[in-house]
Amino acid sequence: MTTATTGKPVPDFELPATGDKKVRLSALKGHNVVLYFYPKDNTPGCTLEGQGFRDNHARFRRANTVVLGISRDTIKSHENFKGRQEFPFDLLSDADETACRIFDVIKPKNMYGKQVIGIERSTFLIDGKGVLRNEWRKVKVAGHVDEVLAAAKGL
Repeated sequence: MTTATTGKPVPDFELPATGDKKVRLSALKGHNVVLYFYPKDNTPGCTLEGQGFRDNHARFRRANTVVLGISRDTIKSHENFKGRQEFPFDLLSDADETACRIFDVIKPKNMYGKQVIGIERSTFLIDGKGVLRNEWRKVKVAGHVDEVLAAAKGL
């Protein structure tokens, strides 16, 4: 499987999304795309990050940018999380880790002293031609959305 590399076209993929949809990356050409990978629905950091994208959603739209959240959670869990937080964007379920592997976000992590394998909080900005322009890894939530928005406006 090909992995995404900055400055190169991102391999196409399709994932199930909230709203009983499937989202195919190639169908979004002509728009910039923010893919933010997060570990788990309804957890404090993931909720704050999603709220940041929610609260800036209109600004992203003005920058011709589609925002999509991705985790390994189920669509049912995503629907609950999206509804509770009133996210105006879709959440994609990557249960088989298709997109996670393309973007190399599955990493060993320490959880309460135990080694686990999970999603490393990461964000990727893809331009309207499908080329990966920016990546943020090991994301700290504070100030992150503003940085991504500035990069999107710069495309």
